[in-house]
Amino acid sequence: MSPVLLTAEAEADVEEAFSWYEGQRPGLGAAFRHTLDVALLAVASRPATYPVIHRSTRRFLLPKFPYALYYRILDEGIVVVGCIHAKRHPRTWRSRREG
Repeated sequence: MSPVLLTAEAEADVEEAFSWYEGQRPGLGAAFRHTLDVALLAVASRPATYPVIHRSTRRFLLPKFPYALYYRILDEGIVVVGCIHAKRHPRTWRSRREG
């Protein structure tokens, strides 16, 4: 299993989504985080399974929530560059760098 690292921007994406969902209904943010944790385990165990969207960036669609993880497979592990809502512009993550 490859190590998974989130960039600061990806961490901010996750925190923003968590806060929004928790504000909608207490406990919903925790459900989002649980779904995200399961997604990160799936990506860590089989990173090449999910489709390449642009150059070396791959996408994992979260079940139950309209979010996608955008990540790159590097020698040192998997770097998540974004956790982006499906309604946001699809190129939002393209300008993001690893680390």
